[in-house]
Amino acid sequence: MPENGMPRRLADLAAHLGGELRGDVDVTVSGVGSLEHGGAGEVSFVTHPRHRRALERCRASAVIVPPALADATELPRIVCRDPYLAYARAAQWFSPDVRPAPGVHPSAVVEPGVELAPGVSVGAGAWIGTGTVVGAGTSIGPGSQIGPGCRIGSGCVVHARVTLYRDCVVGDRAVLHSGAVLGADGFGFAPDHGTWVKIPQTGRVVLGDDVEVGANTTIDRGALDDTVIEDGVKLDNQIQVAHNVRIGAHTAIAAMTGIAGSATIGRHCMIGGAVRIMGHIAIADRVQIAATSFVAKSIAGPGAYSGAIPAAAGAEWLRNIAWLRRLDRLAARVRELERRLAAAKTNTDGPPT
Repeated sequence: MPENGMPRRLADLAAHLGGELRGDVDVTVSGVGSLEHGGAGEVSFVTHPRHRRALERCRASAVIVPPALADATELPRIVCRDPYLAYARAAQWFSPDVRPAPGVHPSAVVEPGVELAPGVSVGAGAWIGTGTVVGAGTSIGPGSQIGPGCRIGSGCVVHARVTLYRDCVVGDRAVLHSGAVLGADGFGFAPDHGTWVKIPQTGRVVLGDDVEVGANTTIDRGALDDTVIEDGVKLDNQIQVAHNVRIGAHTAIAAMTGIAGSATIGRHCMIGGAVRIMGHIAIADRVQIAATSFVAKSIAGPGAYSGAIPAAAGAEWLRNIAWLRRLDRLAARVRELERRLAAAKTNTDGPPT
């Protein structure tokens, strides 16, 4: 893998991506750039034929294209079946992960009974509670608070000011961004004659391998059973995951989504931003939910779902809402008309005299 910004032959990149190289094999590139603004020394990418005109104007040194656009440019190009995936791998190639040097900063507090595997880095002002185990090569960022009894796997990146409450479990190669909070109490209270009695939240938060948790995302511990985030799940910033939720492997969820308690989300789902998911429902595997949708009941099968009213001009939006409010009355009128038509047809088609 090249150093960040180090020029590399396009032929080497093509071999790394497993794509077909067309054009000048000796062109060198040192980074990635957008189709619109990429310049000399950069490789850009295009994912769909609808971007053909932007491709014609591209000024990058090379471009990654799908087979449908293999002959649409004279630029040196790498032909890949999935240019977006190839772009992701190229970006990783040019921007390798930089980890802090192993060791514990003098201002960090590592309580007795903590086990730090070889290669662990603990940043300034971090605190790790007793009985916690941290796997090899994991970095704990400055100011992060890791409660007692936690288990953090190998190769993880815990950025600055992440909080893990007691007994959280994090698998290998997880990435936890700044401000993420794992293991806070779920919202559990029992009513008692006008007051509230707090229900102790005795479950854990359990993350699988290769999970990424965005900045300021919160994942509450279970009330009794665990809150579980399976392998490969990707959570964007500012998501709320309530107690006893289970999110299936390789599901991706965009920012501002709220998931109420005891909801179960299947594997390989894609959930847009600001989606609201009610508690105690189940969503099947391979479901796509459009941004800002409200999911009030279980979804039994795969497919694309949407439940939001798109923005419109103010007057038009108000008229649409007014019609929505009349739907019950309109439905009742339709049923009455259908009843009358059926009765009239019965009278017309009566027995011969």
